[in-house]
Amino acid sequence: MLRWIIFILIYLGLGVYVLQALKTVSRFPWVFFTYIAISLLVLGNFIYQFTLGEEMGRVLSRPKSYAFGFLLTMMVFKVIAVIFLFSEDIFRFLSATYYRFWGETKEFSLPERRKFLSFIAMGIAAIPFGGLLYGMYKGKYNFKVLKYNLEYDDLPDAFDGYKITQISDVHSGSFDNREKIEYAIDLINKQKSDVLLFTGDMVNNKAEEMYPWKDLFATLEAKDGKFSVLGNHDYGDYVSWETDELKEANLEELKTLQKEIGFDLLLNESRYLTKGDDKIALVGVENWGKGGFKKAGDLGKAAAEINKDDFKILMSHDPSHWEQKVINDPYHYHLTLSGHTHGMQFGIEIPGWIKWSPVKWRYTYWAGIYKEMGQFINVNRGFGFLGYPGRVGIWPEITVITLKKKSLT
Repeated sequence: MLRWIIFILIYLGLGVYVLQALKTVSRFPWVFFTYIAISLLVLGNFIYQFTLGEEMGRVLSRPKSYAFGFLLTMMVFKVIAVIFLFSEDIFRFLSATYYRFWGETKEFSLPERRKFLSFIAMGIAAIPFGGLLYGMYKGKYNFKVLKYNLEYDDLPDAFDGYKITQISDVHSGSFDNREKIEYAIDLINKQKSDVLLFTGDMVNNKAEEMYPWKDLFATLEAKDGKFSVLGNHDYGDYVSWETDELKEANLEELKTLQKEIGFDLLLNESRYLTKGDDKIALVGVENWGKGGFKKAGDLGKAAAEINKDDFKILMSHDPSHWEQKVINDPYHYHLTLSGHTHGMQFGIEIPGWIKWSPVKWRYTYWAGIYKEMGQFINVNRGFGFLGYPGRVGIWPEITVITLKKKSLT
């Protein structure tokens, strides 16, 4: 209760501060009342969804996600505006103090400066405010196909030009627009890849979240099959279960569901993809993540049935596994496919110039292709979304990787 009281007081305090700026830049009362009404409505909905509106076992339900999204949007607007206004107030305080004790006059006022900075504060705060709203309305379904060519000296000849489509972090419990998901599934199939690899997090919490989308994902196609691994959310660790048996039954249900969709789920296992006399090893581990994330992945067990000299592709949900375990493993994993980070669903990307997201402070490898010790990893930015029901600058991704035999000339 105390945390709620502190949060509400901070929210309202920021709101009052911003209201003063609105009064400075606008003389129309309806502007103030509209701002107050929206601000209180967002706060009230957030409190309701996370208290009285709580759904048992639905920690990341859509109503709660949108309540969080709108609250985040309002808070970002307020905080950015207050940063500008507070810095101005500090300047005014110091200037007033100087004039009071050492100035020629004891009066101090800078109304035009205050009005100008209020305009600037409102304008700058409106940019992320609009961006976050756009991310919730359009950005979360702004699917992008990102294509990479990766060259290897030791790629088996028959696999020169082999095309892999990777998707990750579906989070089906967050979907709210079937038409957009149909478009994305069709976009995946249009790539006509040799193999489709899904690197975990099919649901937010429960297998039942995938029921409405099962038939749609079953239409995914790839010449040499569809393979998958589990992500941290697939285990149901973020839900309170009445018994351990129910939790285990949920996981088994999800495994069965993936099979019915057509995925060959690799649980610390391997398969061979073959073309004529040539083959490459496909290895899949269960989730392994640094910190408090589940560490069910067993790389040694997963690779037990393959040879050290095989050309190897590893599917591992969390890129921290690659950083802490895979790179230095005695087996050389030519390509690792991961997801998990979502690119934080927020950032700035301009190809060839800038790639930035706050998530880089948590994960060294957080989006796109990286190479260390002759080994590649692709960290997929995610197909779906979680928590904040949108994406800004870091768009939902379908990765297409073409393996190429490096020319000797």
